[in-house]
Amino acid sequence: MPLTAESAAQQIQDRLKDIQQHIHVVDEERRRAENSVGSLVRSLHATNQKVKPLLKASLMEAAQEEATIRAALAKIHEIRNIRNERRIQARNAGNKEAIRRGALMKMVQLSAQTLPLFVGKLGERAPALCGAIPAEGNYVAKVGDNVAALAKGIDEEENWILAEVVQFLHRQNKYDVIDIDEEQKDRHVLSKRKVIPLPLMRANPETDGHALFPKDTVVMALYPQTTCFYKAIVHRLPQTATEDYEVLFEDSSYMNGYAEPLPVAQRYVIAYRPTKKGAGSGSGNLSSA
Repeated sequence: MPLTAESAAQQIQDRLKDIQQHIHVVDEERRRAENSVGSLVRSLHATNQKVKPLLKASLMEAAQEEATIRAALAKIHEIRNIRNERRIQARNAGNKEAIRRGALMKMVQLSAQTLPLFVGKLGERAPALCGAIPAEGNYVAKVGDNVAALAKGIDEEENWILAEVVQFLHRQNKYDVIDIDEEQKDRHVLSKRKVIPLPLMRANPETDGHALFPKDTVVMALYPQTTCFYKAIVHRLPQTATEDYEVLFEDSSYMNGYAEPLPVAQRYVIAYRPTKKGAGSGSGNLSSA
């Protein structure tokens, strides 16, 4: 059943109310936890008190707080899905508004900044499509997902572009994708090997450093203020969950073959995959990017 604008707005409003309630609950649980920790500390100085019951209570309160936070994050994820579904329906109905390039670049950046952060439980490792961890071999990107796609331009050269999945053609085992660049808006039907799903979650460097590309790794990264991926080398890793990579893009106009470091979000740094020409994006030269 189509999701109308009114229905989408109501569903989002309901979830925002749920998130507000979760925030209040988290505040209450945090105050209780702080009181429990205070009691635990005091008990350590009083040998006639039992520490174990207080410690157990503190752990239970911490677990409840974590569960509430995860519930709030789940509601945020639902809101993203509702908005995405509504956007796809509008596009399919031919109601998509033209987006100016400046606004498009802001949307690309915002998409990376608001990408959910993976928060695993104790001992849980980051899953596929978190940070640098690639998708599993049988994975199929969902309709509306952003991907890197190796597509031919008007000059018949292949370039890795930022695209959106329109559909997956199961019988042909191919993707139907559309260039997100409003100036192009070309549709491409491509084999799976020419489509790379982008990360669905950010990795936290402080807890999941294994889910980041190591320094000096050859990667493909989205060049700032463009919608094309180019060959680059990881220069500096993110140090916090909100920081970007710093990468060195391949550029023949520099003596050492690489440009100065530029920041690129985790969402747009992916494993390097050479083209037939062996160039970073198919065009190979960033001096004209």
